[in-house]
Amino acid sequence: MNDSHFDLIVIGTGPSASTVAKKTRSEGKRVAILESREFGGTCALRGCNPKKVYANAADLYDRAWGAKGKLIEFDGVRIDWQKLHAFKREFTQPVIEKSEPSYAELGIATFHGHASFGDWNTVLVNGESLTAERIFIGVGAAPRPLDLPGETRAIRSDDFLELVEMPERVTFIGGGYVSMEFACVAARFGASVTVLQRGQQVLTPFDPDLVAQLVQYSAQHGIQTHTSSTVTAIEDASDGRSVIVQYEKSDQSRSVEADLVVHGAGRVPNLDGMNLELGGIDFGDKGIRVDDCMRSVSNPIVYAAGDCADTGKPRLTPTANEEARIVVKNLFAENPSAQPQYGVIPQVAFTVPSIAAIGMSQQDAEASYNVDVRHDNTSSWGSVRKTGQRCAGYKILVDKDTDKILGAHLLGPASEETINLFALAMKYGLTATDIKATLFAFPTFASDVRRMV
Repeated sequence: MNDSHFDLIVIGTGPSASTVAKKTRSEGKRVAILESREFGGTCALRGCNPKKVYANAADLYDRAWGAKGKLIEFDGVRIDWQKLHAFKREFTQPVIEKSEPSYAELGIATFHGHASFGDWNTVLVNGESLTAERIFIGVGAAPRPLDLPGETRAIRSDDFLELVEMPERVTFIGGGYVSMEFACVAARFGASVTVLQRGQQVLTPFDPDLVAQLVQYSAQHGIQTHTSSTVTAIEDASDGRSVIVQYEKSDQSRSVEADLVVHGAGRVPNLDGMNLELGGIDFGDKGIRVDDCMRSVSNPIVYAAGDCADTGKPRLTPTANEEARIVVKNLFAENPSAQPQYGVIPQVAFTVPSIAAIGMSQQDAEASYNVDVRHDNTSSWGSVRKTGQRCAGYKILVDKDTDKILGAHLLGPASEETINLFALAMKYGLTATDIKATLFAFPTFASDVRRMV
């Protein structure tokens, strides 16, 4: 048996890659898995899971101050950054320590190093040449190059999660998930925070009215958000310690001084240096081009899923998991035909408070349907006030002709959980009347859904 030839080579160790590798190995196939960084992937080590630890700290801080004088009394509450960082490592360090051995225990060969293609079925890693009957690519995404003078002065989200101290003034470049979530954390710690967003709205996947409500609330907590602001350079300040972020807004040159600059201006498929051309793999700015079965449109032995695959779907862990499920079915099938069943995919930004969305935006819905827009600021609702929290709202889009839910948009406490009720309702075609007729436990945030629809 050729030790360098496998039934399957898996590139990456994130959620989709791990599923494909382990499921395929359980079917008796020879599997190799390659990783350029620590085994475990972005979600477990540098994304979803550690980020949620930080978001929980910010949310707990916010709720405590909102409840002061009503539900509780205390002399003071603060985020201890070093202890928060240490607690985060309780979740990431075990993954680093256990991930690679878990593959070895299953008989999966592990390789460290950056993977690149030598030809259509050959992958090169650290001077070794590996071949396979099938190849799966699940390398995720990486921060988009800023392409501006001084960009190396900005740290990435990975680095933010490894900070052992939080400086006084922090500027975030970009207004997406990463920037807005971490901005809320830094502000609740006590930092003065500035967000510079190129577009006209931060958190573009979410409803503009709810985003505006969130931005207004965030401003009260030390987050200054500047939209239509294009960063042009990052320069050292005269004191030699801080930096000056130069940006253009309304055709005027402006600047903000910061002790720390964080790059949160989007991510792109992590395909640099893989020599996909040598593997006969067609790809573009949005990732590897795949068919409906997650197979490369140009090299039939190659499959891809998650953030590095061009599917047009939101780059989220549930998306990657569903695609991995389908890849496992198709990899060695005589006639691959299984396709992802995405349904409607909920999206959540773990800001303070969290904001969530599923289905169509108001603009898109009104362009195609006869829409009833049900929208309210619910900050004064009893369910919100009872917790001491102070910012909440919703917008539900209902088709007047069929009573079906076209889109649901939530802001406030438990929105990250409540949005799943709408996901279930939309997947199985429940109407607004069906939801209103359902008895939910009371008093709960879920029971508020009946008022919303």
